[in-house]
Amino acid sequence: MEKALQESIVEYLSAHRYLALASVDPDGRPVVHTMGYASDGAIVYCATNRETRKAQNMKRNPNVAYVVSEDYERWETIQGVQIQGKATILEDQAEIKRAIEILARKFPPFASLGQNPVYLFFKIEPIEGYFLDYTKAFGHRDRVIY
Repeated sequence: MEKALQESIVEYLSAHRYLALASVDPDGRPVVHTMGYASDGAIVYCATNRETRKAQNMKRNPNVAYVVSEDYERWETIQGVQIQGKATILEDQAEIKRAIEILARKFPPFASLGQNPVYLFFKIEPIEGYFLDYTKAFGHRDRVIY
């Protein structure tokens, strides 16, 4: 069951483009940011300007959460992914290059972005996740620990 659940999460992540990322501000309050992402298995890669609030928040506190879902017309068809994870700001040039390659597969303009010092690349490794599937029952979700 756990392997199938992890595969469902990976498939869902690969089929979508945007997530709502929650980070923690200096006062301990959650802040939500909409971002494009690309995934490699259950690991998610993103890029942002180094000066953004989310970048500053993740530098202070790497604990993040995100949700990937769609705009559903009927609640009986809702599916989605909720993840709690740890954000790592990429410093190693080889890791940054790999992140750019993964992002460029989903968002081709990343290929020409290069390793611009204005941008910060980060990955989110899952700690705990849920796959929501209201096709099974209202409010149904399955949990996985990574």
